[in-house]
Amino acid sequence: MPDLIHQFIQAGASRAPDAPALHYKAQTCTYGQLNEDIARVAGGLAALGLSAGERVAVYLPKLPETVQAIFGTAAAGGVFVPVNPLLKPQQVSYILRDCNVRVLVTSAQRLESLVPLLEDCHDLRAVVVIDDGAEPPETDMAPKRIAWRKLVDRPSGIPAPHRIDTDMAAILYTSGSTGNPKGVVLSHRNMVAGARSVASYLENTANDRLLAVLPFSFDYGLSQLTTAFSVGASVALMDYLLPRDILRALTRYRITGLAAVPPLWNQLVQLDWPREAADELRYITNSGGAMPRTTTERLRSALPDTRIYLMYGLTEAFRSTYLPPEQVDKRPDSMGKAIPNAEILVVREDGSECAPGEPGELVHRGSLVAMGYWNDPDKTAERFRPSPGQARELPLSEIAVWSGDQVRRDEEGYLYFISRKDDMIKTSGYRVSPTEIEEVVYGMAGVTEVAAVGLPHPTLGQAILLVVVCGADIAEETIMAHCKKELPNFMLPRRIMTADELPRNQNGKIDRKQLFQTHELLFQESES
Repeated sequence: MPDLIHQFIQAGASRAPDAPALHYKAQTCTYGQLNEDIARVAGGLAALGLSAGERVAVYLPKLPETVQAIFGTAAAGGVFVPVNPLLKPQQVSYILRDCNVRVLVTSAQRLESLVPLLEDCHDLRAVVVIDDGAEPPETDMAPKRIAWRKLVDRPSGIPAPHRIDTDMAAILYTSGSTGNPKGVVLSHRNMVAGARSVASYLENTANDRLLAVLPFSFDYGLSQLTTAFSVGASVALMDYLLPRDILRALTRYRITGLAAVPPLWNQLVQLDWPREAADELRYITNSGGAMPRTTTERLRSALPDTRIYLMYGLTEAFRSTYLPPEQVDKRPDSMGKAIPNAEILVVREDGSECAPGEPGELVHRGSLVAMGYWNDPDKTAERFRPSPGQARELPLSEIAVWSGDQVRRDEEGYLYFISRKDDMIKTSGYRVSPTEIEEVVYGMAGVTEVAAVGLPHPTLGQAILLVVVCGADIAEETIMAHCKKELPNFMLPRRIMTADELPRNQNGKIDRKQLFQTHELLFQESES
């Protein structure tokens, strides 16, 4: 059984070398081909002098070279850092500096925008440019530039440094509520255990074909690769422009598994699903936020034979819970129970376990718990702490992830998300969950997306602002009337605004921080 993440592909090549591993446009790459490509990348990185544990950043859209660079880095003994292709040069430069990247893999066009900032990336030794053609001309830029074709045009038998499953494999940068993004360090064990766990409850087999639409810098997006490769399945790579493009891809590649986040599901559910896509699609998954109940119901109607998995995860532990499809109709608001090989605790501030129905903090323990935040001991100490309930006689404490998320557990052990601590709205002495308000508004016909945020208010503490994206022309007064019918007075929005779209962070989630910053001053001026 593979212990290191790149060994999934080696095992696939040994078991079925002619089986498809990647689909990209009209191209298909077999496991045998992908294994050879990865070995060549590993040999090229070794020839560049990459040492065990050194970082390789991959700043590309979803291409075959992106996958080769990610797993080739692991095979060379390095640590891959997938950088969201939507990030701007300043953000990319921060990541390169923060984790001391040695090699950057990117395109000529992306490199052109980065060149002025690379002088400050003192640890960067080489930039690999994937575009076809001659080797790029030298510039005054300090790192050596090398063409992709020259990187991979080397013998693939260069031995990699000895690595074990507790060594670093990847650093994924996750946006925080304040300040710069944090680099979550994952070991090979984290990623291998996560892939096996997810594949087991999704019942993945070598016959599955997954569509990768989420960025690989997002743990949920990267999971499409690792989960598929763990069972010898294939993945179709896609960077979509419009949601309708996804439906076309489902049909083209005969996709059996699709993963998305709530804002994307809210868009997809508005479309007419082709019969060909629906017939092949065995399952869909949701993570990255709670799925609105109305969206789940519409997906159930559009895809009656497709299994729906509602999941909860955090980058610091990859995935924590899932709701089995047979429970979706019975418990549509539930996060489910712990995934295989993880334990989920609901605890009070003192670490004692909460009673059924009592809100508490979700704590995740097990082999999926990450290694901490890169070069940030203070934030690591806040989030990664000793697991509750350990024997005092145990000399070394097991470290768990204290998520910061408020949840509750029912009498049967099913979990329900309440809110993140820093998202909770404190108004008129009450603690209000944005999710609870949003669910009510999602119940209105014509509502596509909605976000509730708390803004500073001199007498209420925080006032509730509701921003709504409507598929039809719905008056703000109509939305307020619906809220008054469904919500107690203390949960009513102080103001309702309609918008064409909601801001997104780099992983496609609704950016509540940006909503807060955009509307805070305007709200205060209008209230004064």
